[in-house]
Amino acid sequence: MMNPTMNFFALALYLSVGGLLVLRLARGEVVTGIVKIGILTLGFGAVVLHAALLYTSLWHPGGLNLALTPAFSLVAWVIAVLYLITTISRPVDNLGILIMPMAGLMVLLEWLWPEKISIPLTSGLQAVHIVVSILAYSLLSLAAVQSLMLLLQERHLRGKHPGGFIHALPPMQTMESLMFQMIGFGFALLTLTLISGAFFSDRIFGIPLKFTHHMVFAVLAWLVYAVLLIGRWRLGWRGRIAAHWTLGGIVLLILGYFGSKFVLEILLKRPG
Repeated sequence: MMNPTMNFFALALYLSVGGLLVLRLARGEVVTGIVKIGILTLGFGAVVLHAALLYTSLWHPGGLNLALTPAFSLVAWVIAVLYLITTISRPVDNLGILIMPMAGLMVLLEWLWPEKISIPLTSGLQAVHIVVSILAYSLLSLAAVQSLMLLLQERHLRGKHPGGFIHALPPMQTMESLMFQMIGFGFALLTLTLISGAFFSDRIFGIPLKFTHHMVFAVLAWLVYAVLLIGRWRLGWRGRIAAHWTLGGIVLLILGYFGSKFVLEILLKRPG
């Protein structure tokens, strides 16, 4: 069992950041100055504690523990780190309303239901494949959260209720631009993930390429993001249509990886 005190403080810091951001948004106040510094300090404190917890849960003599709950926790940590780094220079503070409490929830989930499935690390290619895939999932998850905020913003503007929290959000054009930047980088990393998994499967995993549920869903997600980026480039897609395609892509990725792991590890009691 991991250190309960460290788990508690990591959870508390994540929830504190989310709560402070909710209060600022409810008042229609932009996060700036000393308030932003305070929120960033709490956020980085949370991810440092979370990193220490991940170190003890992920690394084992037999290899890397990527069972369902540690994998959830790892991806949530990477998303939180990317969010905090991005928010230093970009107006994405309000994404933390969802991202930080979710990261705290993953800390709690792994704390209550620790699991162990060790994957031997046999080559540098395997390590690179894992890192790139996690970064791809994390960036595309950030884009999905941005799309949710974009949908909420558009709904209030269409309903002619521009007051309140809308004042704390950047202009929709800025929101869309940031979302597509995240999608572009995430799509490039997802492409590298699929290429490495397809062409180096035998060297990375020690087995020939197999078209598993995970691979099929990942390819479908890749196609969704490819269509979205082409639609943006050639047809000028934006607003709701862009947000819906973004959410569709992340749903496929979640079903492909975490959905498959849930079925195998929880329902079928087999390594995922």
